[in-house]
Amino acid sequence: MTTTGQIFGTALVGQTEKALNAILDRQLAGTGITEPQWVTLTLTVVGGGSIDRAELIHRVSGATQFSQASVAERIAELSAAGFLRDGGDGSVQVTDEGRERWTRVRAAIGPITQELWGDLPAEDLATAGRVLSTVLARANAVLATS
Repeated sequence: MTTTGQIFGTALVGQTEKALNAILDRQLAGTGITEPQWVTLTLTVVGGGSIDRAELIHRVSGATQFSQASVAERIAELSAAGFLRDGGDGSVQVTDEGRERWTRVRAAIGPITQELWGDLPAEDLATAGRVLSTVLARANAVLATS
């Protein structure tokens, strides 16, 4: 596929983010999981399946810029849906159903991401990662001072 290069900037980053979210939304359709819930569920699963509630709220809030109250609401929604549960010791745990849904969506996303950037040269991916990490760190610094 041939693409016309765009100048790096907010328009390109925003268009890319919106396209990737649209792909994720398609994969989440019918799962009973929204995109903000997906982030919360994912950080619970990759945190080992059981994570301190306060730490989960901190991680999700930091990764998404959602308020801590909003993250707590997502945890409550996922718990009500049977995807997470209270561990009884201040932790949040993924249920079998939550892990199954997460695994199903991840399995569907894997081939899509492979198609999107799996054939790009490693050095290009490394450069993109460095640039986006720098922009993200600077954006987070701006948010921290606002």
